[in-house]
Amino acid sequence: MVSKALIFSDGKKGHLNQSIAFCSYVDKNYDIVEVRFKNRLFKLVSYVFDFFGIYTTALFKNLKFDKDLYGLVVSAGSGTYYASKVIAKKFKIKSVSMMLPRGYKYDFDVIFAQSHDSPPKRPNIIEIPANFSYIQPSNIYKPKKQSVGIVIGGNNSYLYMDKDKLKFQLDFVQKQFKDYEIAVTTSPRTPKEIEDFIKSYKFDYEVIYSKNPINPIPDFLENCKTVFITSDSTSMISESISFGKANIVILPLVSKKENKFNSFISKLENDGYLHIFNGKIENKNKKIDFRKFVKGIKI
Repeated sequence: MVSKALIFSDGKKGHLNQSIAFCSYVDKNYDIVEVRFKNRLFKLVSYVFDFFGIYTTALFKNLKFDKDLYGLVVSAGSGTYYASKVIAKKFKIKSVSMMLPRGYKYDFDVIFAQSHDSPPKRPNIIEIPANFSYIQPSNIYKPKKQSVGIVIGGNNSYLYMDKDKLKFQLDFVQKQFKDYEIAVTTSPRTPKEIEDFIKSYKFDYEVIYSKNPINPIPDFLENCKTVFITSDSTSMISESISFGKANIVILPLVSKKENKFNSFISKLENDGYLHIFNGKIENKNKKIDFRKFVKGIKI
């Protein structure tokens, strides 16, 4: 068994956390190396090279490490997949992809693919309901009485925040849980306009991420009866259904078009992991144990 893993990162925290979670579940020490193509054209070239079985480090700005330290490379995100293949093939080590590597050949040793991506049925592809997550409370937030938590994300390519819709949702929570302590946190992607709007509520506990970049979400999941999460982040939602006992309620944002985020949460609602807010609240707190997906993997 190899004692250390090499994690390739594209600089996106949500991608990196999946690779770290996997290494945590399989009890592997790891090092993190951020990889970058020299330019956008070289990323396009990587798809062609992979198709023809050409693997070279020449497409990257810097891809050097001590080959004797690692026997496993783990990656998530389109900027990391070709680098993983290059290193795995060059040094004959195992490769693990934490998401379906669209555009590249599916010849990693192990691929974890989220159900909403409709992965093909192959021996090396393990279908999972959500992103790999590994949560540890940080004792940032300790409620003084029964509490509910609210996690506010931000806009993305498919979803955007409408302040009137958010006001309706937050007013409902305040009315429904008037005897509870209400804790709220924004995220790195929350627009300033929304942060200012959140501050106007004067919640019992409040983290405005742009002013105080801490993460109380694990503590919300551990301590709160119910946690409300906006629908824009598969990472935050995956974390919420893998730890703690809180009921999970999704606050839907406005959709620009049909998208993977809506498919993702709809599937999880159908499977009993969460409830999508529709003017009422249902208690759903089924949790995923990601350890069962790594059992029997030989790395």
